[in-house]
Amino acid sequence: MDVVAFGESMVTFLPTRPGRLADVPAFDRAIGGAESNVACVLAAAGHPARWVSRVGADGFGDHLVETIAAYGVDVASVRRDPKRPTGIYFRTAGDRAAGDHEVAYYRAGSAASAMAPGNVDLAAVRAARVLHLTGITAALSADCLDLVRALTAPAAGRPLVSFDVNHRPGLWRDGSGARVLLELAREADIVFVGEDEAAQLWGLHGPDAIRTAFPDPTVLVVKQGGAGATVHDKDTVAFVPAPGVDVVAAVGAGDAFAGGFLSATLRGLPVRDRLRHGHLMAAAALTVPGDLAVPPSRDHGDRLAALDEGSWERLRLGPGWTQADRDPEEATTP
Repeated sequence: MDVVAFGESMVTFLPTRPGRLADVPAFDRAIGGAESNVACVLAAAGHPARWVSRVGADGFGDHLVETIAAYGVDVASVRRDPKRPTGIYFRTAGDRAAGDHEVAYYRAGSAASAMAPGNVDLAAVRAARVLHLTGITAALSADCLDLVRALTAPAAGRPLVSFDVNHRPGLWRDGSGARVLLELAREADIVFVGEDEAAQLWGLHGPDAIRTAFPDPTVLVVKQGGAGATVHDKDTVAFVPAPGVDVVAAVGAGDAFAGGFLSATLRGLPVRDRLRHGHLMAAAALTVPGDLAVPPSRDHGDRLAALDEGSWERLRLGPGWTQADRDPEEATTP
């Protein structure tokens, strides 16, 4: 495998119209999960990818496994729990950044929250060039945290560890999130963190301050929202602005960015193009209602990533842009 992504996925219910959860009369079913999202992005980009997790022995578990497998992801190591359910959640169509975004999680006691070193196929988890983890898994339970610590601990033959901080304040009810996430991120080789997350968690402001706090990871990627992203890679520092995007739903973008960046990393592309491919995958997710989108073809993505600076800065992407596999300038919206 190029990449193994390990963590919980849930069935997501998306509203059929805007409004409060109390007012939405019906929902469409989809899937959501930071780690499986990354696996799906990478598989769709042509990489052998595996998702490892636990789901309930129920219809929602069937739906998750079948849907993720349909993206080309290896799901053979996903285990079923006959006693615990698959997690689900409902959300509104509002923008999280604008403060009108509601999410209702039903994941307490889920099959994935019971993951532990003794009930997960660790050989399958470690059998990859890159192992992708997030801080969400570490927050699910004490056993899950023990498992993530074991997977990030230095060891002979350990795959390259990619870690997305993915801070979810509601999951860290004991107040240990800042300390634990700092500890885990420092053990990883590639770290993704939002500039806003770093400020909230550790009082760190700006990519340079974050790098000072995280000297150990070889690659540190600081996501700066609509402005762009900065990467510290050994002695190299690079900032790449994000293209303009006509946002449909602001969910799944961070996972898609990580998938695009890891894909370009696996292909040995230069730092600038790794960031640009991250932005393009994020733009694909931002222009659809759910977490997952059909990505641009590899050729299409490569042509856009190769644009000169002026053309890249003028780029604006809207719904359906990933299917506009023509001249790079034709991918823009009016």
